Formats: sequence, C-alpha cells, structure tokens
Amino acid sequence: METYLPSAEAVAVTAVTVLALIVLWDAFWLTRQRSDVPELGNLPAGGFAWESEGVHELVRQWGNLGSMAAMMVLPWGLLEVSNTPMIYAIVWDILLALHLISLVIPKRYAITSTHLFADGQRYPWERLRLAKRQPKRRIMLLRNGWGPFGPLPLGGDAAALKTARAYIEAMEQARRIPSGMESE
Repeated sequence: METYLPSAEAVAVTAVTVLALIVLWDAFWLTRQRSDVPELGNLPAGGFAWESEGVHELVRQWGNLGSMAAMMVLPWGLLEVSNTPMIYAIVWDILLALHLISLVIPKRYAITSTHLFADGQRYPWERLRLAKRQPKRRIMLLRNGWGPFGPLPLGGDAAALKTARAYIEAMEQARRIPSGMESE
C-alpha cells in the first residue's frame, strides 16, 4: 500500500502561514494595550496599572525567547535533506524575529476588581491564581484549566510588582471569603 506524504514545499507553506497568523494575532492584541490600559498608577475605580520596560520583558519572556531562537535555527539544518526552497526558512526567520521583537517591547498591565489586563488580553480573576512558587523578578499567575500551558508571567519594576502582588493577593483573599460573610 502506498502512502501519500505532502511535498516539503506544501509543509513549508503551511508552517509559514500558521506562523504568520500567530504573529498577526499577537500584533493585533498588543495594539489594544494602550486603549485597554490608558492610564498608569492607581486607578480611579480601584485597581492598579503599570508599564514594563524592555529589560523586564526579557526577564519575563526568557524561556520563550530561547525557544524561538532554537526555532529560528532548526529549519536551516533540514533544508537540504527535505529539498525545501530556502525562501521559506528566510521568511520563517523574519516572522520569528518580528515575534521576538513583540515579546520584548514594553507592555502595559492593569489590575481591576474583575480582570487582569496583560498582553492586550483581559483575564477574569476567577480563571487565574497566583502560583505557589514565585520567581524573584516577575509575578507568576496560572490560568485555571490550562495545565502546563497556563503560566502567565507579569513583568515590571520591583515597586510596580510589589504593588501589583498586593492587589492580586487581596483579590485572592476576597474570593476566599464567601459573599455576605465579610462583616461577621
């Protein structure tokens, strides 16, 4: 029985297209961060907003940056064996470089009574929790139900992270107190 495998070029086109969609999707969400978090500091309705710097994002994203560096190198070793045109590896690396840049640009974060705003996304507090083990230079939240794919690190300077952690701990404490039992 003959098995049909797609051509190397078809696989390359698919991989590059999927990566391009991911890069565009992330870029779209990152453009929303200024409109979602228009002001910094203590928020009028309660909560706190802050902005990171590039160095904070390097600390926050170090694992992703290393993985992407490996993904940039990997196709080059397979081009000749797979008979894939070089242009796909070049486009792949350009797209990953754009994604790397998007990971290290400064981000805006905000904590409100109902949501966390991070990376242009809005996360309800019911779906987040503080990780038991916290890294030194970032805050690590976990997304409920995501298993090992659930870490959501937050970046920023030490003062902003200290304030943010106090707000997050207050949110978690408030969730543990059943409604109506606060003033017994």
